[in-house]
Order: sequence, then structure tokens, then C-alpha cells
Amino acid sequence: MARLVRHDLKGPVRIDPQDKPVFVCACGLSKKFPFCDGSHKGHCAVEKDGRLYLYAPDGSVAEERDDPG
Repeated sequence: MARLVRHDLKGPVRIDPQDKPVFVCACGLSKKFPFCDGSHKGHCAVEKDGRLYLYAPDGSVAEERDDPG
């Protein structure tokens, strides 16, 4: 079953559980989800506030529209 999951953050969440930090994806674009792989750098920086973005599996923007929520 396909799902549309809303992610509001535009970068990773840092967790410091050990000697080195762990970054968890908060934008939903990482190919290593739930861990951040840096995919947000090429996408989230150009996203406009108040817009909803739907991404295709290849990471391209499939649809952009007004955010209803």
C-alpha cells in the first residue's frame, strides 16, 4: 500500500547517543532512511514555504501545489 507521509523539516535531526553523532532523516528524501544521506541539500533548500512537494522515486519533483494544511 502506498502512503503519503508529510515531513515538515528541511534537514536531519542530530542524536548524540555515543562517541559520534547520528543524523536521522527528517525530510523523507534519504535513500538510507531512517538515516540522513544528505539528499535534503539538493532539494529542501529550494522548497518554498506554504507549498507541498511530491517527489518521484528518482528524487525529482513530481508535483508542487499549495499546502492545504
